[in-house]
Order: sequence, then C-alpha cells, then structure tokens
Amino acid sequence: MAEVKTLTPGATDAGKRLDSYIGEATDLSRSYAQNLIEDGQVSVSGRQVAKKYKVKAGESITINIPEAKSIDAAPENIPIDIVYEDDDVIVVEKPRGMVVHPAAGNPDGTLVNAIMYHCGDSLSSINGAIRPGIVHRIDKDTSGLLMIAKNDKAHESLTAQLKVHSVTREYIALVFDNIRKDKLTIDAPIGRDDINRLRRAVNGAGSRDAVTHIRVLKRYGKYTLIAARLETGRTHQIRVHMASIKHPLVGDALYGPKKQPFGLTGQLLHARLLGFVHPSSGGYMEFASEVPKYFREVLDKIEL
Repeated sequence: MAEVKTLTPGATDAGKRLDSYIGEATDLSRSYAQNLIEDGQVSVSGRQVAKKYKVKAGESITINIPEAKSIDAAPENIPIDIVYEDDDVIVVEKPRGMVVHPAAGNPDGTLVNAIMYHCGDSLSSINGAIRPGIVHRIDKDTSGLLMIAKNDKAHESLTAQLKVHSVTREYIALVFDNIRKDKLTIDAPIGRDDINRLRRAVNGAGSRDAVTHIRVLKRYGKYTLIAARLETGRTHQIRVHMASIKHPLVGDALYGPKKQPFGLTGQLLHARLLGFVHPSSGGYMEFASEVPKYFREVLDKIEL
C-alpha cells in the first residue's frame, strides 16, 4: 500500500534544501527523497518544486511514497534449528551467514524461505508476503535467537512488547581493546550515515533513540568479551554503539578496522538470550543459546 507523509518544517529547518530536510525528518534516504521529488511525488503547499528548493517554516510538505515492489518469497526446504514451537510462536536459532528475509540482493535461501516450508500457511501476515511471521531480525553475520509469530494476534502481542522495551534481548560480543568499566550504558540516538548508505551512525540522519546496556564478561588485554542487552532495537545498534566508544566488534569491517584478525569476515555477535510474555498464556518465557562454534574457536585462540 502506498504511503503519504506530511511534514511541517519548524523555524530551525528554514533554509534547508528540500531533499536534505526530508532525509533528516523521515526514515527516507536523501537520494530516495531526490527521486521522489523528481518523479513529482513531493509537493510544497500544493506545488511542485525542485530538490534544491529551500524550505520555509510552516509550509506543508506532502510526500507520496509508492508501494514497494514485492519480492515473492517461496518455501524452501532449508534445515532450521527450532528451539521452541507452539500454535502462536516459534523460537529459532539463526546461523551466521543466513539472511532473515528476502530482499533484492538475497531473493532466496533466507530464514523466511525456510520457515515458510516448515509452517506452510501458518504464519502471521502483518509484515506482508516478503516477511511473514517476522517480528524482529538480526544481521546476516549475527547468529542466535529469533522469535517468529504464527498468527496475527501473536504478532501484535510481540510487536507491542518490543515497543515498550519489555522483551529480553541479550547478545554476547567480542570487541577490540580493554573496556575498563565493568558496566556501562550507551544512550545515543542512531540514524543513517550520510556518506555510506550501508552504515548507521550516532546522531545520523533521521536518528531515533537507542539504548544499549553493556556488561564486561572477560578481559583479554587486546580484546573484551561483553554481554550487550538491548533496550531499543535499531539497525546495527550494538555495532554502532560499540564503535562510537572506540570498541568496535571484532570481525566487523563495516564499523571497525578493514583488516580483521583471525581471518574473520563478519562480526563476533551472538543473540544468546531471548525472553518475552507468551501471547496466549501470558506467562514469561526465556530461552538461552550457547556460544556457537565459530565464536568459540576465536575465544579458544585468545585464551591460549
């Protein structure tokens, strides 16, 4: 379904380029905003203007966002590790390297394709045909626990819990250098990186509140093993927050050093704890996951 956004610039926005203002005020990228302007999908107080138009305070900016082209997801017989399943929810352990749902660069071989094969038509439809059952996700190179909704009622319940930050989501990660404090909280909003569209950044465009609670598990001199508990769930949140305090994740070439130790091509980050209130029973459920082999092998090397 197409979407319409209406914006009203304030005094502090006056003089900004239209495309830049839209990029800052919404979750749309500046380049996509430029395309929408050029396609006549943006009007300012009822008239078409150029992307370099300087906005004025109090104007009404209307943005018509066309419906996204759907990528049909098809069931695929891909083995998945199911930790728990009932009529409402499934908890799975996603392996490192698996994408959660289909996208332009990954049309198949995803967790969604595997779940569709396993469940048939028994998945929530709230997120549409591309992401049936998907309530939250983790990055391709992050492993660990995910909850999936098998019906719309369960999906609404789990989404509401995420919104009020009552879902327990704890990760284990290996980061560079020694973190001196045993515990710390990183409270820094995250938005898009203006330079690299693949990255997110603290105080980036369209920033939203982001809070991560860090606890040191073990120090190795050059590295620190941490537990990171999410209060919010922004894209790349742990990776961005740790890089922002000069302790990027080991293996993360996007936010850390381009040359990574141990021959790693992805971050050492594992979703090890997941807890939520069951949508039907109302009881709290919590699941734990052991550190996977790829992660354990690196720890074994630095513990020698």
